[in-house]
Amino acid sequence: MRKNELAQMIDHTALTAEKTEEDIRTLCNEAKKYNFFSVCINSCYIPLAKEVLKDSNVKICTVIGFPLGANLTSVKVFEARESILAGANEIDMVANIGWIKSQHWDLVQNDIQSVLYTCHNKAHLKVILETCLLTEDEIITICRICKDLGVDFVKTSTGFNKEGATVKNIQLMRRTVGQQVGVKASGGIKNTKIALDMINAGANRIGASAGIDIIQGLSDTNNI
Repeated sequence: MRKNELAQMIDHTALTAEKTEEDIRTLCNEAKKYNFFSVCINSCYIPLAKEVLKDSNVKICTVIGFPLGANLTSVKVFEARESILAGANEIDMVANIGWIKSQHWDLVQNDIQSVLYTCHNKAHLKVILETCLLTEDEIITICRICKDLGVDFVKTSTGFNKEGATVKNIQLMRRTVGQQVGVKASGGIKNTKIALDMINAGANRIGASAGIDIIQGLSDTNNI
C-alpha cells in the first residue's frame, strides 16, 4: 500500500473540547497537504473547515449525538440536518448505547433510520457502536440493523471511552456486514502498524488524530 492510498482511507480527526480555530485550520491544511480523505471535526467548526478546504477534495465529516449517543432522536436529526446545511459531507452518529444494552432494538433502529433519512443523498452516514461497551451478540445485532437499513459505515468507537478499535471487533463487524457496508476503525490508532492491522482485519476507513504519523511511518514499498 502506498502513502496516497492509505491517506485516502484516513479521516484526520480533532474532536476534543479544547480545540481552537487555529487547531482546526492546522488540521485542514494538514489534510490538504497529505491528501487525507476527510477532516472529522465538531459541528461548530464546519463553516471554518469549508472555507479552508474550498479549493481541495478533502471532505468534511462531523459527529452527531457525540460522544454518548443518548440524545433524543429528534435532536440527532436536527444536528444532522443543520450540519449538512453547514457543509458536512459525512455524519458519524453515535448509536444509543443504553437502548442497545436494554435490547430496545426497535428504538435503536428508529434512531438510526431517522438520521439516515436526513442524510439521504446529501451525506454518508457512519454509525458509531462503541464496541468496548457491547457484547459480541450486541455488536452482531446492531451491525445487522445497520446493514439492513443501508447505512454507509459501521464504526467502532468515539475514542472517548475505555477502549478503541480492536482487530477482533473489526473482524466481527466485517463478517457481519459483509462487503455491503464500510467498516471504520477509530480509537487508539496511533501508528502505521495499528492502522495496517485494522485494514487487514477488514476496515476500509481509519479515524485518527495521528494521521500524519501513520502516513510517515509507511514506506511506499510497504504492502498489506
